Amino acid sequence: MQIAHLNFPLHGKKLFFASDFHLGAPDFKSSKERQERIISWLDYIADEAAAIFLVGDIFDFWFEYKQVIPKGQLPFLAKLSQLRDRGIPILFFTGNHDLWMRDYFTTELGIPVYTHPIEIQVEGKKILVGHGDGLGPGDPTYKVLKKVFTSPIAQWLFRWIHPDIGISLARAWSGNSRISNSSKDEQRFLGADEWLWAYCKEVEQSAPHDYYIFGHRHLPLQLPVGKGATYYNLGEWVSQNSYLEMSATEAKLLQFNPLLEPKGSTIDASYGH
Repeated sequence: MQIAHLNFPLHGKKLFFASDFHLGAPDFKSSKERQERIISWLDYIADEAAAIFLVGDIFDFWFEYKQVIPKGQLPFLAKLSQLRDRGIPILFFTGNHDLWMRDYFTTELGIPVYTHPIEIQVEGKKILVGHGDGLGPGDPTYKVLKKVFTSPIAQWLFRWIHPDIGISLARAWSGNSRISNSSKDEQRFLGADEWLWAYCKEVEQSAPHDYYIFGHRHLPLQLPVGKGATYYNLGEWVSQNSYLEMSATEAKLLQFNPLLEPKGSTIDASYGH
């Protein structure tokens, strides 16, 4: 586990967490519309943001060749650059779809990239945040694949494929993903079989936290962990537009609707807890 100490007071502002934008999926038109919606959300939260956490699978596919990055998300990247110019900290976490990130975000945009969950402390609260892929019980096939995909050898070999071919192949592979095919389990609460919830409970036994914040599951969740902790899953932006807003006194899951005012409405994601 990486440890990060965020040494900034909120001063009445808030932290914002979102994940699973899956920009690029399932086609250019719908991704472009989603990108515009995400940019509207970033504009909406900018004045209140003490920091913005982008918690994995922001892109449905991302691979950085030495001189090439995937096209299609320039407005989104420009918006991030604009927010950084305003002095707003942005933290980026890789997910299982965009794990092949190198130094572009760090060197070009001034945005640190985290490949594992990190622990942060804000206003006296201890928070564990990360994408969530490969954590908890189950999914042994993906855990093996992740070791393969994250190996330097695999990335070196892929880099020798021409970008036009490599990126096309990767996007074809992404077309088989859960988000592109609207898996039925995306919208179904799995109870005790929620693997990230189980992971949070396991961590809590040896290293208590106040909040556990993950993505990957594609379902907004707010569930108790032990006596005083809460697990939040951030949902996704293909159909839900969900995010977490955290102030010095509370955290709440919201859904962004650019046509309403206020644009963020509360989500009930407790499932009876």
